[in-house]
Amino acid sequence: MQQTTIDGITLALARPVELALNWIGQDELLRQLLAAWMVLEARDIPFNPRLIGKPGVGKTTLAYAAAKRLNRPVYLFQATMDTRPEDLIVTPVIGPGGTIQYVGSSLVSAMVNGGVLILDEGNRMSEKSWASLAPLLDDRRYVESVITGLRIPAHRDFRIVVTMNEDASTFEIPEYIHSRLQPQIYIDFPEADEELLILKENLPFAEPEILRYVVDFLQQAHARDERYSVRDGINIARYALKMSAVNNSAPREMLATAVERILGDEALPYLS
Repeated sequence: MQQTTIDGITLALARPVELALNWIGQDELLRQLLAAWMVLEARDIPFNPRLIGKPGVGKTTLAYAAAKRLNRPVYLFQATMDTRPEDLIVTPVIGPGGTIQYVGSSLVSAMVNGGVLILDEGNRMSEKSWASLAPLLDDRRYVESVITGLRIPAHRDFRIVVTMNEDASTFEIPEYIHSRLQPQIYIDFPEADEELLILKENLPFAEPEILRYVVDFLQQAHARDERYSVRDGINIARYALKMSAVNNSAPREMLATAVERILGDEALPYLS
């Protein structure tokens, strides 16, 4: 485990993540995110963008792909409603011999190593947790740990992106944080040809026919403003393929059952 010492206090750091995620299509969104992170000259600072969209449209995938374009280590922090300020920064743990050791979060690890932090589903956090990040998200670029008394500065290469779902199980972001999370990049459902490419990327073993049926289903649902995403489409196709293997039948015959099991019978009318 990597360690670093700041003002005499040793922190154990988290490891970066390696994910099998590839961004397909919508290159303009990738360019917008990379532009937000760009630094033009020594006095410039990067933006702290937020990616907004319905669940399953690929916000985390986009963030990860952009981070890998920068050739930086990528760290992921999954926000929840009970995320505490100390969870975001430094947590004390009991080490060997009953000694207290301090563990830096994935956020702090990205700050120290000049990596990219994906703060996933950030609008599930409470205002108290957001308040601990306020100095990091402006030109001060540091966090303060109440537990250790440390002020931890961010490496110049550190970047952060926040993903936010559009659903009811989220908090309102405080205005002083809202103004620090700019620009906002909205991710909508892909076009039919892009959805087909995404399905092929995730299910390379599937026959083209079943993937086209799933894309038609998704496109009809999008036209009626349903929240069904390409993630749902991948799950539907994968389950139909598994059931067809078990039942020794054509995947197309299992599609209605897969849709019902994944999304419920209210989704069946969108099947061609």
